[in-house]
Amino acid sequence: MTSFMKIEHHVFPLAAPFNITGFSFTTTETVRVILEKGGVQGRGEAVGMYYKDETAASMAAQLEAVADQVTGDLTFDLVQQLLPPGGARNALDCALWDLTCKQAGRSIWNFLNITPHELTTVATIGIESPEVMAEGAKAFGDYPHLKIKLSGDDPIARLEAIRGARPDATLIIDVNQGWSFDELKEYTLPCKRLGVTMIEQPLPRGDDHELEGYSSTVPLGADESCIDLSEYKIAAARYDVINIKLDKCGGLTEGLQLVKSAQGDGKGLMVGNMTGSSLSMAPAYVIGQHCQFVDIDGPILLKHDIENGLNYKSGGLVSQPTRALWG
Repeated sequence: MTSFMKIEHHVFPLAAPFNITGFSFTTTETVRVILEKGGVQGRGEAVGMYYKDETAASMAAQLEAVADQVTGDLTFDLVQQLLPPGGARNALDCALWDLTCKQAGRSIWNFLNITPHELTTVATIGIESPEVMAEGAKAFGDYPHLKIKLSGDDPIARLEAIRGARPDATLIIDVNQGWSFDELKEYTLPCKRLGVTMIEQPLPRGDDHELEGYSSTVPLGADESCIDLSEYKIAAARYDVINIKLDKCGGLTEGLQLVKSAQGDGKGLMVGNMTGSSLSMAPAYVIGQHCQFVDIDGPILLKHDIENGLNYKSGGLVSQPTRALWG
């Protein structure tokens, strides 16, 4: 029996304002779930989907609504039934994984029969002037992979400034639904010339049907267009790469199912984040074992991380989560 579920609200100030298409962020607000059974605790954290109007308050309300059912014999199947895909289920699902590992005295790697390898994350640069973005690229000079946020506002000038500052870097761009189909076709050639390896979410969610049958010379990635398993088949017909975020799909359980589906179809994989602490990144680290593109840089954008956080090392390398953190 699960003894209790505790729901906490934690606010993490960002080290600097972070701008993407249509939004600017100065803090990350998270919901943390703590499950206890037999004196052992498991933790999970969620940020939620801002573009689906999820907030810390709304996620906490979802969790409170199922609290009575969580204190019983909680299983992963029951978690999937209690809550829909999204941040609230992510926090609960990941807390249950952590609790299950700690109760059994086994690591997440042992449970999933994975021999883990160290991951190399991108460092993300938000939308600013070309000059400021170029300086940001230089500041992340120790990171070989950069993820560049762009919009429809002179994106190639920004990209050229970054490439000039970092001719050595592998570049991914993330448009966050900010282009039209015509703009995508216009910008793809200069993106290829500048060595972009993937264009993430160029078109608006729900308005990307024109990608079916379209062949892009730069691989296209689905983020907002593939929230969970129910949307996977449509996204797979339109995109080359699937970005799995646990805040979207509702936790590690469904995230692993998405990995299996994408691998079966020969799709590329990316693991992403919603700028949470290391407690959010730790279960994403599991998904990252299967991914060609790794984006778990949330903690380096915060003023401070949580205790026992991931270790971000030279060359963009990220250490495996310790048992004290998660899993």
